Amino acid sequence: MIYIQNLTLQRGTKVLFDQANLTINPNQRVGLIGKNGTGKSTLFSLLKGELHSDGGDASVPAHWLMASVAQNTPALECSAFDYVLQGDAQLQGLQAALKQAEADNNGEEMAQVLAQLDEIDAYSAPARAGKLLNGLGFATDEQQRPVKTFSGGWRMRLNLAQALMCRADLLLLDEPTNHLDLETVLWLEQHLANLNCTQIIISHDRDFLNAVTNTTVELSQQKLTVYGGNYDFYERERALRLAQQQSAYVKQQAHIAHLQSFIDRFKAKATKAVQAQSRIKALARLELIAPAHLDSEFAFEFIEPAHLPNPLLKLDEVDLGYGDISIVKNVSLSIESGARIGLLGVNGSGKSTLIKTIAGELTPLAGQIIRAEKLNVGYFAQHQLETLRSDQSPIWHIQQLSPQVREQEIRNFLGGFQFQGEMAMQAIAPFSGGEKARLALAMIVWQQPNLLLLDEPTNHLDLDMRHALTVALQSFQGALIVVSHDRSLLEATTDGFVFMHEQRLHHFDGDLNDYRQWRLQQDQLANQSNPNAAPSSSQNRKDSKRQQAQLRQQLSQQTKPLQKKIASAEATMAKLGSEQQELEAFLGTEDAYSAENKAQMQQSVSRLGEIKTQLATLEEDWLMWQDEVEQLSASIQAEFGE
Repeated sequence: MIYIQNLTLQRGTKVLFDQANLTINPNQRVGLIGKNGTGKSTLFSLLKGELHSDGGDASVPAHWLMASVAQNTPALECSAFDYVLQGDAQLQGLQAALKQAEADNNGEEMAQVLAQLDEIDAYSAPARAGKLLNGLGFATDEQQRPVKTFSGGWRMRLNLAQALMCRADLLLLDEPTNHLDLETVLWLEQHLANLNCTQIIISHDRDFLNAVTNTTVELSQQKLTVYGGNYDFYERERALRLAQQQSAYVKQQAHIAHLQSFIDRFKAKATKAVQAQSRIKALARLELIAPAHLDSEFAFEFIEPAHLPNPLLKLDEVDLGYGDISIVKNVSLSIESGARIGLLGVNGSGKSTLIKTIAGELTPLAGQIIRAEKLNVGYFAQHQLETLRSDQSPIWHIQQLSPQVREQEIRNFLGGFQFQGEMAMQAIAPFSGGEKARLALAMIVWQQPNLLLLDEPTNHLDLDMRHALTVALQSFQGALIVVSHDRSLLEATTDGFVFMHEQRLHHFDGDLNDYRQWRLQQDQLANQSNPNAAPSSSQNRKDSKRQQAQLRQQLSQQTKPLQKKIASAEATMAKLGSEQQELEAFLGTEDAYSAENKAQMQQSVSRLGEIKTQLATLEEDWLMWQDEVEQLSASIQAEFGE
């Protein structure tokens, strides 16, 4: 059992835990939830022994084997398959022992090790590794590629596979669905539900938590509160408690009335019947979930578009792709004013390519796109946060969009996104991913778009912010196209679905449950037609990966010099980062400020300043080179990570 008793921990001036208590039983699957910055990841560090508490205790049984997902992956020469196999530490240790016994010609030791290998069913390890890789979207031919050839998003998948490969007693997963598409999320749900180990999962994906966890722990107000069920159970219990308060009831009713007003408006128009029905269904859902988020500090709404032309945009027999290679062919799509479309499809099928083409970032290979004269696109890209200037403030970012607007007006606007006081003026470098995502959303809202293109907008958002975004999108009066693995967002904000399959865009008649069943049927059909195929692979995925491999081969020579620069910069940054940690650790001690260490302290402060300057320069160069690679490869890495 895991025991947390009277846990107290302070980071800087912020108290994260104050006399917190928690008990987790073996084989429990726990969803750990809480707002960004409350200490969820810190709790993981405590359990892993990377941090020490200021008081109390957080203990894991000494004999338990623990697994977690590495946050960084070096540019390794070994294959993806071998990298994942390394996750089975027990197997690796026994194989090393066998090799040593063979070298020593120790027959008795060899026999013992072989017996242990047989006991843990070591010979099934390659099959387990292949199954994990296939489930996470790696085609068979890709599994032998060196780790260093994969983009950042795919390396994170390799780290996840390596963690799942471990014969763990305790599995710690921090936002495991980031960088995954919907199909892979569904596979991961099933895999985790069948794992025989204790699991603690940090996630802001309510549907994922519902499918995987049987206990919910909320980290709030420095305490750990246990709810004996999944996220929906937690939400109902918390909603009941909040609904008992008159103030909460009043706020809930006002919230529901706000949404009802949009329903009434749409009902009056025959052309908006579908939109009205979707909002009626959303209202029923929001009546349940609204109380659980009433204490959220964050809420916003989209400004009414100045113009709503109809149609906003039309694609006429458009081919999409990069260079001379088509990824999607013959796309015909009319985006009407008020359309609310969910875009589905496996990784590499072309979802991000379509979004980028509509946004005007890519030129169609064939066909034409007809845009309304007063079309105003708001585009939240999958890697939107990387486009923000870390050395500039939220006010500066808005000023780049509207240089003529007074600073006070911008301040007032940003205050609605919780960028108040000095926070609106400071550089965003120390901001959390959620805060940066909030700024990116603010920039889109500021532009008053009439067409919203959202490519995985929830990756860095906590549950309260996801709820706020859902509510805001419900009231948005323009057209909307969403790519997301967050099923709650898709269900609450879209009226219909289109999907990428076999290089074509298709309309889907049904909901997400229907789509899930259809995907399972497609996988089954693919496996029946090819009995040697891995259980989780599908033919369309293989075809898409083959096209991508062809494109990578064409572009590899162009990107190689830049990749060398990037690798060199990463190595230097890692070295400087280690030195920075050592200096900061020294300056954090009392001895650093003693008289006898005065000279060393001054040298450390000076060197720390030099390192920060060097790191800033290297990071700028690294980002520049990454951008150049992105351009040369025609954004193919982003396509891999969609």
